[in-house]
Amino acid sequence: MHFGLTEEQEMIVSTVRNFVETEIYPHENEVERTGIVPKEIGQEIKRKSQELGFFACNFPQEVGGAGLDNLTFTLVERELGRASMGLAAYFGRPSGILMGCNDEQRERYLIPAVKGDRFDALAMTEPDAGSDVRGMKCFAKKDGDDWIVNGTKHFISHADIADFVIVFIATGEEQTPKGPKKLITCFLVDRGTPGFEIREGYSSVSHRGYHNCILNFTDCRLPSAQILGELHKGFDLANEWLYGTRLTVAASCVGRARRVFDYAVSYAAERKQFGKPIGANQGVSFKLADMITEIDAADFLTLHGAWRLDQKLPANREIASAKLYASEMLARVTDEAIQIYGGMGLMDDLPLARFWRDARVERIWDGTSEIQRHIISRDLLRPFGA
Repeated sequence: MHFGLTEEQEMIVSTVRNFVETEIYPHENEVERTGIVPKEIGQEIKRKSQELGFFACNFPQEVGGAGLDNLTFTLVERELGRASMGLAAYFGRPSGILMGCNDEQRERYLIPAVKGDRFDALAMTEPDAGSDVRGMKCFAKKDGDDWIVNGTKHFISHADIADFVIVFIATGEEQTPKGPKKLITCFLVDRGTPGFEIREGYSSVSHRGYHNCILNFTDCRLPSAQILGELHKGFDLANEWLYGTRLTVAASCVGRARRVFDYAVSYAAERKQFGKPIGANQGVSFKLADMITEIDAADFLTLHGAWRLDQKLPANREIASAKLYASEMLARVTDEAIQIYGGMGLMDDLPLARFWRDARVERIWDGTSEIQRHIISRDLLRPFGA
C-alpha cells in the first residue's frame, strides 16, 4: 500500500473539502436548531454535487457514475464526514447494492438513482431484529406470482426523502444443524405502493436533520419482478455489495474527528490561563498528542481496508477493525476536545456538543462494536477450527 495520494486524489480531497466548507457548513446551525433540512437547500446541494461530477461517484462509469475506486471514494467519504449528515445526504451516494439490478430494474431504479432523479434508502433493521438479522419478522408470503408482505422496519435512515426503499424481507425458512433459519430476499419497494407506509421515526440525539423512519407493511402486494437479485439470496447480495458500508462509517468518523481536532488544537494555542496558552501545559498538550495519534491510526486502518478491496484481497476483518476503532476513537476525541474547552465546549455557540452527541450512534449502526469484535475474532480463530 502506498501512503501518498496521487495528484488526482489530492485534487478530489481538496474539492470535496471546499464544497463541504462553502456549501454545507453555512447551513449546519439552522439544521441543528430545527432538525430539518429545507427541501430547497437539499436540492441545491444535489445540483452542485452533480455539477462537480461527484453525484453517485461510487458507481462505475458505464452506468453514469464517476467510477472512483474504493480508496478514492473512501477519501470522499472522509471529507463528507466533516459535515452535517442530514445535509451531506444530498451529496448523493446511492446504495451500491443497486448494481445487482437486472436490465429492467436498472432502467427503473439504478439509472435514475445515479442521475439523482430518484433517492433510495436501505431497510433491514426491525424492532426485534437488530444485530440478529436472521430474526427478522417482516415476512413475505407467496401468492401466485406476487408476494404479500406484512411487518415493520425501523431505524431506516433518510427514508423520508427516498423515492424507493431496498428492503430485506424473510421469504421462507430452512432447517440447519443449529435449528431453523430464515431465508431472506431483497425487494425494491416504491413509495406509494398500496400497503406500504413510511412514517416518522424516533427523535434522536445524534445527527439532527438526518432522520430515521419506520416502515409498515400491511398486506403489501409486490410482484416477483421487484425482487433484487435471487429469491432467498438476499444475504449473498448484501455480502457482495454492502459490507463496505462499514468503511463509510469509519471514514466519516475520521473526517469528523479531524474537524474536532482542528477546533481543539486551535483553542489550546489561543486560550490563555495563568499567563500562557493552555496548550503549554502537559495536561492539555498530551491530550492533543493522543488525539492526533488515534486519528492517524484510524485513518490508516480505514484506507488500508479500502486498498484491500481495490486489490481484491479479503478485507472483512480489516474493515471491521477500521469501523470498530474509528467509531470508538471519535467518541474519545470529541470527549477530550470538550474537556480542553471546558464549559464552553458544551455550549451551543460551538459545534462540539453536536459532534459529541453525533459520535454516539457510530458505535451502534452498521454493526455495533460488539458485532465488529465478533467478526474480527471469528476471522482470527477460524483457521484453527475454533
